[in-house]
Amino acid sequence: MQAAVDGELRLLDPEVRASPARVLELLDPEFTEIGASGRRWDVESILTVTSGGSVSAESPVEVSEMSGAVLAPGIVHLTYFAENQGRRTWRSSLWRLTDTGWRMYFHQGTLAN
Repeated sequence: MQAAVDGELRLLDPEVRASPARVLELLDPEFTEIGASGRRWDVESILTVTSGGSVSAESPVEVSEMSGAVLAPGIVHLTYFAENQGRRTWRSSLWRLTDTGWRMYFHQGTLAN
């Protein structure tokens, strides 16, 4: 489970997000996301967002209440709150172990108050 947590936190790191190659190392080729806006994202579209500077050293994502569960061998589900630029989001991710390591397979964000 710790490898999935580490990967999740790396994906929130501004330096990692600024590098499409580093982001791709953490996303499954079949990755999909349902964003807090309701929009559906795939690998290609999420790379535009992550490299766009929405998270920076000046406005880092603050993570709280991170918890996880092993759903099956090689499958981990993480949930946590993320706060960034005055916006609080309840997040949920599925990570799966592949031949190249742990990769995020699915992610969902829901606005929280």
